[in-house]
Amino acid sequence: MARREHPGRPLRMAVATLGFLAGSALAVSVAHADVKTPAIFGSHMVLQRDLKDPVWGKADPGEDVTVTIAGQTHTTKADDKGAWRVVLDPMPAGGPHELVIKGKNTLTYSDVLVGEVWICSGQSNMEWPVAASNSAELEIRSAKHSSIRLISVPQVGTQTPQDDFKGQWDVCRPETAASFSAVGYFFGRRLHEILDVPVGLIDDAWGGSACEAWIRRDILAADPRYSGLMKHWEQIESNYPRAKADYEARFAQWKKDAEKARSEGKHVPPQPGNPGWFMNGNFRPANIYNGVLKPTIGYGIKGVIWYQGESNAGRAYQYRELFPLMIKSWRDEWGQGNFPFFWVQLADFMDEKPEPGESAWAELREAQTMTMSKLPHTGEAVIIDVGEGKDIHPRNKQVVGDRLARWALGSVYRVGMAHHSPTYKSMEVSGNKVTLTFEHAGRGLTTFDTQVLKGFAIAGDDHKFVWAKAKIVAPNRIEVSADSVKEPKAVRYAWADNPVCNVYSHDGLPLTPFRTDDWPGVTVHNEH
Repeated sequence: MARREHPGRPLRMAVATLGFLAGSALAVSVAHADVKTPAIFGSHMVLQRDLKDPVWGKADPGEDVTVTIAGQTHTTKADDKGAWRVVLDPMPAGGPHELVIKGKNTLTYSDVLVGEVWICSGQSNMEWPVAASNSAELEIRSAKHSSIRLISVPQVGTQTPQDDFKGQWDVCRPETAASFSAVGYFFGRRLHEILDVPVGLIDDAWGGSACEAWIRRDILAADPRYSGLMKHWEQIESNYPRAKADYEARFAQWKKDAEKARSEGKHVPPQPGNPGWFMNGNFRPANIYNGVLKPTIGYGIKGVIWYQGESNAGRAYQYRELFPLMIKSWRDEWGQGNFPFFWVQLADFMDEKPEPGESAWAELREAQTMTMSKLPHTGEAVIIDVGEGKDIHPRNKQVVGDRLARWALGSVYRVGMAHHSPTYKSMEVSGNKVTLTFEHAGRGLTTFDTQVLKGFAIAGDDHKFVWAKAKIVAPNRIEVSADSVKEPKAVRYAWADNPVCNVYSHDGLPLTPFRTDDWPGVTVHNEH
């Protein structure tokens, strides 16, 4: 599937990656002569309130390290590899504070706030910046929030676990918010405005990334459900030396051909593709886990917001287990229990279809919804009404941030507000009519734009879906039928890449796409 990414980010990430590699080489040369911390710690950072926040770093083996902040002091000794770690006593929201770390040298981090910290993760729709979203000029000019802090993790794909990255915490202001994750910023701004506490946002999204790239390799390798996926990658890896040599030969020839074409005023032939992308890119299992996520694991957070799935849509049945596995593995390694994890269900995309049919994107949305019943403290922001059929990157990121913020505010911070989209619960068949019952209908179901309910399809034993008539018969019930289906067996709603649908709760949350059947879909056998 073709993807279009924001043009500025890859260049920034390439520069950041070079800086990261240079910094790594320098770190080796100085051999931990000074006490130091990874980039996740620094001036302007936000520490998670009411949590025993870890602070860690490197020093000389056996070096005494003292950490002081807000009247508390903690001491430790670096181990035989130079690693040290302390755990701060919980602190209330507030600041600014100074975090002072003393070993043979002294580090002083100023303007440290204590508040709510969230990871903003996923692929390009999370990475998508404020500058490319709706009302960008207004949003950028108004992004003056001294108590919101932002940090972005560069895109480094590797099989070697990293313990640091090139980056820094910034105060939210127009020039820093412009290039930051729009969904993350709009989410964080809502929390800050309503909770009136500092908010720290860690953006580690990577456009086009596959879910398996965010998971530790040994976890995937040990699970027989992913044996096909792992064998596929083992074959790519074993073939890489030959593919690299072939590429280098073709690239050398291309340079000669290109130079000749330019000298003759002819069209330059296309450059051959570099197979190294497969090795260092955003699809290889564990690449992003090692290069992007690992350096942040353990930092005190409240939770995660996630917008991904487009790159796994062709393997939606696999995603039913892969996505929950990723969430569980993050929680296990973070060591903070079942922290909240909220995601964005895929928006509507591609062409509208005149008749009901099968859809890989619908199956991926279903897999996302299923995750809520598999893991605690999870939630799904439904945006089936926000997409743009012509573009995989819908510009209305404000609504996306708001719906994620509703989940956090309603289920985590206990602010009284609707946050859960209505979801299918059960069906009853009577003659040629099916009555559907829904949970989380709030103040009842309604429609947008027209009183006619759109998006429902019905089928009998032949599995052939036709458009259905539907009407709301109770606050949480809808009756569905079609004259041509005398004995209905299944109903589907918004089951398409880009469905035409219009049912909401009176709280303004769209009805979650669903199907009542479990008939095999188009991605059921896809493994890689």
